[in-house]
Amino acid sequence: MATVETYVKLANRPNTQRSYASAIQHFEVEGRGSLPASPDAVAAYLAHFADSLSINTLRARLAGLSKWHRDHGFTDPTKSALVSQVLKGIRTAHNIPEKRARPFEFERMAQVSEWLKSEADQLAPSDPRYLRCVRDQAMLLIGFWRGFRSDELTRLQFEHITLNDGVGMQCFLPYSKGDRESAGQSFFCPALSKLCPVTAFQQWQVALEQSHGPVFRRIDRWGHVSSQGLASGSVVPWLQKLFQEAGVPNASDYSSHSLRRGFANWAKSNGWDLKELMTYIGWRDFNSALRYLDISEEDLGSRFETALENSPSPYRDPRVVAQSRRRTHLTGSTPQAMPSNVVALHRRPIE
Repeated sequence: MATVETYVKLANRPNTQRSYASAIQHFEVEGRGSLPASPDAVAAYLAHFADSLSINTLRARLAGLSKWHRDHGFTDPTKSALVSQVLKGIRTAHNIPEKRARPFEFERMAQVSEWLKSEADQLAPSDPRYLRCVRDQAMLLIGFWRGFRSDELTRLQFEHITLNDGVGMQCFLPYSKGDRESAGQSFFCPALSKLCPVTAFQQWQVALEQSHGPVFRRIDRWGHVSSQGLASGSVVPWLQKLFQEAGVPNASDYSSHSLRRGFANWAKSNGWDLKELMTYIGWRDFNSALRYLDISEEDLGSRFETALENSPSPYRDPRVVAQSRRRTHLTGSTPQAMPSNVVALHRRPIE
């Protein structure tokens, strides 16, 4: 029978627990602070690391400190007016553009997928490299077409995936970052005529000969497959190594969010509206969605030019037009056409 402590631990997800533990360790070791902490101590800690840590990292540290004080029945110093003012000042003084993951474009995804296929075709099914190619193909295509984050991709379980031949598959996650109530979410992954994530999943399941447990697992150099799922932190090095081997330039520029950003921009360029994209990915607010979408300078320039082409002719002052007509009538000459990009101005004399 599960204990109260067991359920309390389950209320905080593993990644969140690690983040909180890291925050406490940093405050005590690097910041040389002691717990419980006073507002002055927390404010001094923020000021000390303002130059070296990003504002988002500082917020994560505060979240860990806040959780520790609440769990242990102490007044939360992170909610004090002093700490709020210091954090606001740091945000003002060290305000830099948010660093975003480079989107993994559809063309690059197709390139890597084709490379994996050609590599697998040259290998025997018993070769450890074959297993790795088939696994990587499934991870790549599911990660891209579903727009999964690394933690979602690595927590997929065979028993939580339902296949519907010719249609697609439903992937159920008992909890995710966007599922605040831990009610569980189902994500549909469509069957496609090419670059199909469903086919890639089925090929991986056949090669692995498993129907339970984690979908994506570690494979060692001898072809031994772990019974444990990949850690979410392993996705970035896996992704960068895969891209490098497939010949993708600047492979180190990509991160675990690159697949999601790549899919979001592919969907936008193919006519998906924001509501459709939010529903498919599982975003709850517009700000989350907009952070993953890019509008290039070329796109902006093209939109401006299209709007200008469809705009009416520039306004011309009717008094100037009438004056021009009278002059034409008196002289009998034909006036030259005014360039379309020039607006005639009638100036009144300065009194």
